[in-house]
Amino acid sequence: MSDSRDSSGGVPRRVPRNEPAQVAGGLAIVLSVIAVVVGFLILRSISSSGDAVLGGPVATTAVETTVAVDASLTSTTVVIETTTTVAGPVTEGASVIVANANGVSGSAGLLSDQLSAAGYSVGSPTNASSSIGGRLELTVVYYDAGIPAAQAVAESVAASMGGVSSIAPVQTPAPTQTGSLDGAGVLVMLGLDKAGRTLEELAPAAVTEVEAGTSG
Repeated sequence: MSDSRDSSGGVPRRVPRNEPAQVAGGLAIVLSVIAVVVGFLILRSISSSGDAVLGGPVATTAVETTVAVDASLTSTTVVIETTTTVAGPVTEGASVIVANANGVSGSAGLLSDQLSAAGYSVGSPTNASSSIGGRLELTVVYYDAGIPAAQAVAESVAASMGGVSSIAPVQTPAPTQTGSLDGAGVLVMLGLDKAGRTLEELAPAAVTEVEAGTSG
């Protein structure tokens, strides 16, 4: 800056020498402020647009789905019937004789007739040997192990009688009057527990089964 006096001869005043520079600096400040304001307005506009997108209502579209059901694919319940075949009594392959071992007269003959009517091959009734020491309380069925079907027939006879205390191979001599089975394969030593009773009384279910198998 330089000192100058006015024409009146008064106090000298200072005249700035760099006025263009000062003007340029002020202009730069003004432009900066304008740029800040404009930038703020732009950011505000962008923010408002974003809020409108993010905060605005969302359109919802309903989707309808149709499922086709094939009638041919419906479940089917299959009922399977099973048939159980129960083996009937073995009546062939060995004959049967009944020995009276109880002392009840006619009991061996009665049982022989019952077994014959049930389909068994039956020989003449006989008496037990005196070696048994009196009378038997419980019936015993013996079979000849040398005859292949004898054991199966003996088991069937025992079942037809409602079960017996023992089924066993016969010993030699056999516990009969003659000491043998007289050609039979099965010996029933009839005790007091089965004496004088029919097969229907001894085993009703077994008699029904035998009769059904025989009629076929």
